[in-house]
Amino acid sequence: MAIQLAVMIEGQEGLTWARWEALARAAEESGYAGLYRSDHLTGLFGDPTRPSLDVWASLTWLASQTRRIRFGPLVCPLTFYHPALLAKRAAAVAELSGGRLDLGIGAGWHEGEHAMFGIPFPPLKERMDRFECGARVIRALWRGRPVTLDQPYYPLREAQSYPLPPGGGVPLVVGGRGERRTLRIVAEHADEWNLTRVTPDEYATKCRVLEEHCRAVGRDPATIRRSLMVPIVTGRTSAEVTARLARARATFSRLPEDPAEWLKAGFLYGTIAEVRDGVRRWEEAGMHRLMLQVLDMTDLEMIRFIGQELAA
Repeated sequence: MAIQLAVMIEGQEGLTWARWEALARAAEESGYAGLYRSDHLTGLFGDPTRPSLDVWASLTWLASQTRRIRFGPLVCPLTFYHPALLAKRAAAVAELSGGRLDLGIGAGWHEGEHAMFGIPFPPLKERMDRFECGARVIRALWRGRPVTLDQPYYPLREAQSYPLPPGGGVPLVVGGRGERRTLRIVAEHADEWNLTRVTPDEYATKCRVLEEHCRAVGRDPATIRRSLMVPIVTGRTSAEVTARLARARATFSRLPEDPAEWLKAGFLYGTIAEVRDGVRRWEEAGMHRLMLQVLDMTDLEMIRFIGQELAA
């Protein structure tokens, strides 16, 4: 298939070094274009004792221990990071990997983990204002010249950050689907727009909104890559699929139990032939990449099976 397929896992739900190494090996060997992970500080679905391996430690390891796949966070909440420090960190990891890092950023959304660790969680408007200012800082610091930004959050004064990333920048992935603010930030700053929890029809509507924002800022919307993080459950038989859904819901209890609800939500579910049809629909809708959200990160058999059937 022309559309690129990557593996995506929820790292806060049990990621260990051994599991990360196994996932990296499976992604590289099975033909996937990339391996991506979430950036959260604790389990979000009822078990704070699950391992939650630090994002940037894991990405730095991946930079030096893999050779082919792209990788990155989906996404770094800017409530966790000062954008100038995030830009420097991303540049270093990108250089170490030979330019294979994609930097995903978002405004931050899970109030519970912020409260747990005493991290400020401003109201939505302020989070979005900080997000916009932060994206501007990150792009500016990769230009290779002194930058002054007079803005309410994260102002810069003759700021420079070296070494620059390979090629003069790291692809900046903006995650979200808010039509008024997020898609405007995508139009102004993103190399790639990543979203989740949408159907093809909803996606078409949001694409039209993005095109309007692009016209307003004088940008060709075709210069923005499109990617989708989408849950997937598949197998060789219907029985395998049913068993995998049960294992996924053991961790993510909010997931639909009814297969019809999976398909209604735009998720990928069913035998490999059914999933192939779903992937094709997203490709026809204009997606460039699918980040296949593997809900049981220990299920290397499913990862290799999907790679063999769809990614290789």
